[in-house]
Amino acid sequence: LASSAASDVYKRQAMHRTLQYAILFIVMVILQIFLFSRIGISVYVHPLVCIAFIVLLPMEIAPLALLGLGLLLGVTLDFFMATAGIHTVAALLAAFCRPALLNVLVGKDEVKDGGVPNVNRIGAKKFVRYASAMILIHSTAFFLLETLSWSFFYRTALRIALSSAVTLPLVYFCQKLFSVNRQKI
Repeated sequence: LASSAASDVYKRQAMHRTLQYAILFIVMVILQIFLFSRIGISVYVHPLVCIAFIVLLPMEIAPLALLGLGLLLGVTLDFFMATAGIHTVAALLAAFCRPALLNVLVGKDEVKDGGVPNVNRIGAKKFVRYASAMILIHSTAFFLLETLSWSFFYRTALRIALSSAVTLPLVYFCQKLFSVNRQKI
């Protein structure tokens, strides 16, 4: 009877977690499509906040599930934004690099403990390093594929740097909102 009650609690927690990530996915996609892709800050600034979904996935997620969610994110954005696979490649590359980045920048012991990589769990300094690396990988892939030319290397490098610099505080803010939401449930 006790194991049945524990199993029910685990199933309920897993359902809440899945629902939270589904909501996060939908919110990030909607924000990217309808807000951040339309903001005309500058020719050089294009926030790619959708990466927050991959950044905030649990550290113990299976690699195949991580790649599958990265693929889903990229294909969804490509479909609605008509970007011909650019988001898919960038999201898959970020998802592929994520486990190694977590191990190197956060630490293998904390990754083994699991949980959501947020400021409360891993600390502000480690989170900013981890999120910065993820954002740089994602932005680099996205803007290099968008340009498809080395003749605009310096312009593309400036777009990567400025867009990443604008995306980081937005991802930080998203993780604050997501961690507050998770503490309430």
